[in-house]
Amino acid sequence: MSKAVVLVSGGMDSCVTAAMARTTHTPAFLHVSYGQRTERRERQAFEAIADFYGVRERLVVRFDHLAQIGGSALTDPSIPVPEDGAALLHARRETESAAAARIPVTYVPFRNAHLLAVAVSWAEVLGATAVYIGAVAEDSSGYPDCRPAFYQAFQQAVREGTKPETHIALLTPVIALRKSEIVRRGIELGAPLHLTWSCYQEEEVACGVCDSCRLRLRAFAEAGVRDPLTYRVPVAR
Repeated sequence: MSKAVVLVSGGMDSCVTAAMARTTHTPAFLHVSYGQRTERRERQAFEAIADFYGVRERLVVRFDHLAQIGGSALTDPSIPVPEDGAALLHARRETESAAAARIPVTYVPFRNAHLLAVAVSWAEVLGATAVYIGAVAEDSSGYPDCRPAFYQAFQQAVREGTKPETHIALLTPVIALRKSEIVRRGIELGAPLHLTWSCYQEEEVACGVCDSCRLRLRAFAEAGVRDPLTYRVPVAR
């Protein structure tokens, strides 16, 4: 099988994406720390997932500039992480244009472009034919760099900005799935969901009230499967 670079944050979506990538490619795992609140715990999850799959080729990159730029509750400790679930409620009820005006404060400005750039660079060096990223569009917090149009545009940039003999496909296999469908797909593939971490603000026990915890709890509840993580407030809303 040809090689693929898989962006693995340590979260559920990237874990299932990695499981899907392994069915068609030999994976090389890439993890990016960018000064997020839970970077230590996410790195731990990344290493555990990579060990689970026996991935030898792994690269960990640190983007200090995203924390220096700030502008997100994930990288700026002066901006509280929302705990009321309001952003998710708006994302589900509003049109795309209306929701765009309510991008949550946990959005890290243009983060996925930075992640994809380093992934494509490494893929070109490795001779990989694909880059996988676990972006989710429909059932997410409404981040603009998780939409299909963004990846279509970035794919064109990859074509224009790499060597003529380089052919790298940007693959987003879970982008159209609901979170509950991602849970079910992960279970079908035997993905190590018990090793993943989703909480935006805690590293020991997941808070259960941030947007990411709420999405995860709701996904497992809708899938009819017990979430293997422990939560401080284990209530899906």
